[in-house]
Amino acid sequence: MFFPIQALIFCGIVLVLWALYFTVLQAKINILRRKIEDALHKKAEITNFLSLFSQNLRTVQEIDSSMNMTARYVADLIEAQSICIFFLEGEYLKAAGVSGAFPPLHKSTQYVMTKPRYILESLKREKIKIGEGIIGEIAAKKDYLYLEDASKDPRISGTDTVVPIRTMMAVPLISDANVTGVICAVNNRRNDRAFSAEQFSNFKFIASQVVLAQNIVQVYSNLSRQQRISQELEFARQLQASLLPKTFPSWDQFVVQSFTRSSKEVNGDFYDFVQIDENRLLIVIGDACGKGIPACMIMAMTRSFIRSCVDRFTNLKELLRDLNYNLFRDTDEERFITLACCLLNKKDSTLEYARAGHTGLFLYVRDHIRRIFPSGSALGILPNELSNFDTISLEFTPDMSILLFTDGLCEAINEKGEEYGNDRLEKEYLNSCMTNDKPEETINRIIESVDDFTGNQENQLDDQTMVIIKHL
Repeated sequence: MFFPIQALIFCGIVLVLWALYFTVLQAKINILRRKIEDALHKKAEITNFLSLFSQNLRTVQEIDSSMNMTARYVADLIEAQSICIFFLEGEYLKAAGVSGAFPPLHKSTQYVMTKPRYILESLKREKIKIGEGIIGEIAAKKDYLYLEDASKDPRISGTDTVVPIRTMMAVPLISDANVTGVICAVNNRRNDRAFSAEQFSNFKFIASQVVLAQNIVQVYSNLSRQQRISQELEFARQLQASLLPKTFPSWDQFVVQSFTRSSKEVNGDFYDFVQIDENRLLIVIGDACGKGIPACMIMAMTRSFIRSCVDRFTNLKELLRDLNYNLFRDTDEERFITLACCLLNKKDSTLEYARAGHTGLFLYVRDHIRRIFPSGSALGILPNELSNFDTISLEFTPDMSILLFTDGLCEAINEKGEEYGNDRLEKEYLNSCMTNDKPEETINRIIESVDDFTGNQENQLDDQTMVIIKHL
């Protein structure tokens, strides 16, 4: 029995449409896979750099070698044959860190060396004035340089170099809108071809981490021990502040407000708001173990891990497991962080909550406060095989409010050595909610209560941070 010609045509059309559908689907899968790989790659870059640098910078005597270590790290990361990091000292740029046989890039009559190790020693003695030569021009213009074929650039062809310059990249180091140096890469380690667009992108990305290393080195090298401690704490405060969101998210019927202040010793409190998609907002608050720069480093690593997970986010439990895996792998046994996470869904007005060793959540509902404590150990202490993280989901209805906070609030002490405590915090939060205060008014009310209790905020040894989420 033969099918009518119309049936055959219909079947053919269906097959073509199915083929097109799977082609488009495969393309989307490939794009998503590349995004995940890129996020994981950048996460590894940040983690490796922060961990490597903080582990190597232990004493003043190691400062000189720290920038050479940084240069080697950058060279390995972007696969360059040689790297030179120039720092601005007064009106001149001077080589501070070198990896590989980096050639001199400006004319000089002081030396003509033939061995790479002598070239490196000479580089560190040279002074480059702002605007002078190719490196000085980059500092003066605050602009990138990407030469696919360096031999065609007259600034390169006019220099006497033992090592031929085939391809070159340079990026200005900028801190607070001011040029503090230049980092330059010469020749591709992969082959004799030009640096790729991917290598240039990674080079620009890692430059910000070099600025961080530069700031730390300057703190250690220019100050006496006591001054160094004071300056380190100030730098930690600045680093901590730079990693916090500058604005609060506008999330339809929900209001999110936060507050933080550092103690005299600076710990590792932080919070962050990360948009997962058009309906879901991730709100996190954390407290890193330790003080000063080490605590801020753990804080920075955790924040970077969280943001790198956005493209492959599934749920809070898997997020905490992923964070714990990375922190347990990349930190020593004395370093860990407590964390609380809220996933706010504005589409169906729901909220999912999980914590990892952090203080519990205060939920205001129907003129009462509920304390919620799902189980979960601090991140970085135990391997995933021994860790478990519970989650709680609830309908977040109008007039409900949530308070997330760090233990610096409830552990604030007065002159008698008494703690402010959870009970006082709960009472102040409840009274504010019952009078229908705005979130910022609630925060001010709590801070005023804590300050009245302690009498002297300067003596507090822990940071104080809180986040309030309210459904209008």
